[in-house]
Amino acid sequence: METIGVPRALAYYTYFPFWKTVLEGLGRELVVSGTTNKAILDQGVSEATNDLCVPIKIFFGHVVQLKGQVDKIFVPRLVNVNQGDTFCPKFLGLPDMVEYGMNGLPPLFAPRIDLCKKIRGWFDLAKMVAEALNCNMISVLKGFQQGKKAQAEYDSLLLGGYAPKEAMELMYTGQKGKASGAAKKPVGTIALLGYPYSLYDDFLNGNLLSKLKGLGVKVLTPEMAPPSDLYSQIRLLPKGLFWYFSNRVLGAGMYYLSEVNIDGIVHVSNFACGPDAMVNKLLELEAKKYTCPFLTISLDEHTGQAGIHTRLEAFVDMVRWRRQRACE
Repeated sequence: METIGVPRALAYYTYFPFWKTVLEGLGRELVVSGTTNKAILDQGVSEATNDLCVPIKIFFGHVVQLKGQVDKIFVPRLVNVNQGDTFCPKFLGLPDMVEYGMNGLPPLFAPRIDLCKKIRGWFDLAKMVAEALNCNMISVLKGFQQGKKAQAEYDSLLLGGYAPKEAMELMYTGQKGKASGAAKKPVGTIALLGYPYSLYDDFLNGNLLSKLKGLGVKVLTPEMAPPSDLYSQIRLLPKGLFWYFSNRVLGAGMYYLSEVNIDGIVHVSNFACGPDAMVNKLLELEAKKYTCPFLTISLDEHTGQAGIHTRLEAFVDMVRWRRQRACE
């Protein structure tokens, strides 16, 4: 049985259930790399060029971990998923960066995902998958139907407040893992905004979700915002951003500010990410309109957990103080 390696990074947190269903339905065995750790980060840093953002470097590290263990490595070229916005240029060029920037790799399974033309886009994608994996076209299209159902179930769980790891455990084992962080007396609701591969990689972000929950904070992420409301907020701007994840983060922030009684925003940003810099500034300006406390946490390969936790604790203390003053 042919094995396909899936790096646990970047689009993994958003689309893994779809591709797991499709590829396993086509008779492939998936091998997912382990959770991010210092060794994976160090390997990625050594393989990638210096000017890449840390999530891309981490992806390189996960590819290194899969090298020698699988027949192919899954590195999709994400272009458009039919929302009118495209993906970051580094997503567009990811297969090329991996193929020409690393040595000794097995062949890449790198379908070009451009669903701007809807039905035609799905047909073209099915054709690429069928040719790359030497499969029957009808089998691939049937697999896509099953994959869409799995993806819809996963998205529904995220919308309901589950983190990706919890949602996948629920889907594939029927059980939810142990809750992380001991909850304290609630002190408010904070919107934790950022790209999914930054929010849900616990090693990269210093386990932010668990830390906030342990401080007694109710946490809202972009995946918990209804997509229709999210894009309705983006349409209120003179012009939306070009990038898919950026629009989701900005739209979620605007939705939580205008429709939900949040006590603060924490934006998780990646150093050396151009789109992130614009999203951060726009979120800050929106937060000022509502006099909502705003904290930016910038991540790179040198970011330490102690510094992240100290800033979070100070931010939550400030939120608690504001709530107490409002009640006096």
